[in-house]
Amino acid sequence: MLGIRRREFITALGSAAVAWPTLARAQQDGRVRRIGILDVGDETDRLVQTRQSVLREGLAKLGWIEGRNVRFDLRFSTDPDRLRAQTDELVRLAPDVIAVSTLPATRLVLQRTRTIPIVFTNVGDPVAVGLLKNIARPEGNVTGATTLYESIAGKWLELLKEAAPHTARLALIFAVEIVAENYFAVLDTAADVLGVKAIRTPYRNAAELERAIDAFAAEPNGGLLMVPPPPSGINRELINRLALKYRLPTIYSNKYVGPADGGMMSYGGDSVEPFRITASYVDRVLRGAKISDLPVQFPTKFELVINLKTAKAIGLDLPAFLLQRADEVIE
Repeated sequence: MLGIRRREFITALGSAAVAWPTLARAQQDGRVRRIGILDVGDETDRLVQTRQSVLREGLAKLGWIEGRNVRFDLRFSTDPDRLRAQTDELVRLAPDVIAVSTLPATRLVLQRTRTIPIVFTNVGDPVAVGLLKNIARPEGNVTGATTLYESIAGKWLELLKEAAPHTARLALIFAVEIVAENYFAVLDTAADVLGVKAIRTPYRNAAELERAIDAFAAEPNGGLLMVPPPPSGINRELINRLALKYRLPTIYSNKYVGPADGGMMSYGGDSVEPFRITASYVDRVLRGAKISDLPVQFPTKFELVINLKTAKAIGLDLPAFLLQRADEVIE
């Protein structure tokens, strides 16, 4: 399973607690530190649980044990209004550091504080989107690790077209107000080059999402592309069910929420690994490191994952050259 069961997670934290030398250093002044966590997602979602477990497990290995020397203030939501309210709550608590995931959430935190250290994950190119100007020595109060560049958006469309050459229309599926809008310009350019009509398809809830895909599927030769951040669990299930029903090829930016859940393919960096980096950066901030001493970390590898079972179910015979390039094929 991609998720980590509660019992396994508690065991991991317990085993990490025996790292007494590290723990002692983390507790040397006796003060309980406060870590704020803001994540765009449903806290019951498997991907959210996995990456938050990775973050906490990483911090535990570095000596930060909840209930001993650290307190976590967690906030999760996919609703834009609730996300704004939760950001306000989190900043008012004045944590020692805030770990935040996705570009929209990072922007919300930055709008509310320029003093609390912020460690982000999965924001695209932080310079291109205006979070900072210097990735080697970040200015201000924000740094972190990311998994995607804006230019990768063109690759998503290219790969989908290779898998399904008949694709002439592409629904760009995204959640209103929490979408990483920096990908749209690249997608529009790639669509023009490849002769595909890109149709922005926003949604606020599952009902809107279903209506939008139903309407899109009324015309032939369509495909679905999920613009980051990825849809939550219930919406992923809906997307993949409708894609199967209407025989629509799909592509995601994240293997954990794409092919693993029945989507046809995904291409992107490992969206969980940055949370290990986040743990190390949060640890260093808590020990007194300056944000400017923590360079932004970028992905070193991108993975193409294909769900061959799904491709066959929608009637696609994928070309051999595409399957040979895949890092993982789910059969």
